[in-house]
Amino acid sequence: MRDGLGHLGLTIFTGGRGRERFRRAGELARRAEDAGFGAVWTGELYSRSATIPMAALGLATERVAVGSNIAYGVGRAPLVWAVEARDLDELTEGRLVLGLGNGTSGMMKNWLSTDGSSPATRMEELVTVLRALWRLHEGPVHHEGRFYTVHVAPPATVEPPFREHLPIWTAGVGPAMVRVAGRVADGLVAHPMTTPAYLEQAIRPELERGAEQAGRSLDGFVVKGMRMCAVDDDEEAARWRLAVAISQYAASRVYDRLFALHGWEAAQQRIRSAARDGDPRRMAAEVPDEAIDAIGIACRPDAFRERVARHAEPFGHLDLCAPPWGLDDDELEEATGRILDALTPALERTAP
Repeated sequence: MRDGLGHLGLTIFTGGRGRERFRRAGELARRAEDAGFGAVWTGELYSRSATIPMAALGLATERVAVGSNIAYGVGRAPLVWAVEARDLDELTEGRLVLGLGNGTSGMMKNWLSTDGSSPATRMEELVTVLRALWRLHEGPVHHEGRFYTVHVAPPATVEPPFREHLPIWTAGVGPAMVRVAGRVADGLVAHPMTTPAYLEQAIRPELERGAEQAGRSLDGFVVKGMRMCAVDDDEEAARWRLAVAISQYAASRVYDRLFALHGWEAAQQRIRSAARDGDPRRMAAEVPDEAIDAIGIACRPDAFRERVARHAEPFGHLDLCAPPWGLDDDELEEATGRILDALTPALERTAP
């Protein structure tokens, strides 16, 4: 594994109800921080926000970066994003990483009451407006764009934010979203389905095109990978959990290019056929072994450290997460704990 551990992150999943859920999330975050992880992450879905858990993670820790992977950019107005990010960055004393994505066009329309067209153009405009609102202490912000209209002229002095610059990482699978990251973001949140081959052949060229279009350098730009991890003494059980998760993604056309790149098109078609028949077990059974090994980490605890090192190599930061399909909240928390348990003995030797 590389020297130092700042390139590793952990997505926090917990069960529990009420305050207990946030307390348990804080405990996992502190364990990750004590072990030497560089970041802790939380996501957003139809039943959970990202911003409130980020506050809980920030209060529970002192050193690790705290971020979203991802929060829905279209889910809040630019001003609301700006003020929530200001508060979160102040609460964490400059440890916030704002990870934004749009989800699919269907999610944008059906979950977020937003026109699902031109998601890349919308994201680029959102980041641009957020940057301006972050500097509201320098003067009024006036923006008339395709998707956002913002006119904010505070009648009194606005205090500057905790940091001059807020790190914003945007998500991308397809070329247009990846180019947006290259043009306006500080990092790219790569999807869990991103393999090293897809990263090199499909993502990095588009990042470079985006940066060239904006006349900017990618020095300091972070490509964040995500790896679904199933750690179990029964390796076959671990591989099955990953196959279940991969099959859910594989049914979407969003990942056609990935499957074609690896020659997995026939398997993808069989997965789709099983999905149409409502047969999740057959969907998982059709996932190729090569896809499991390239997309995630499924192994016994004693092999986990070496697998993490191998998967981390192509990325600037690697986020480890439990497979988010087929497990309830308590099972996800247990699976997240197993990730920590498998790495902690080795990590503690190099923790600051």
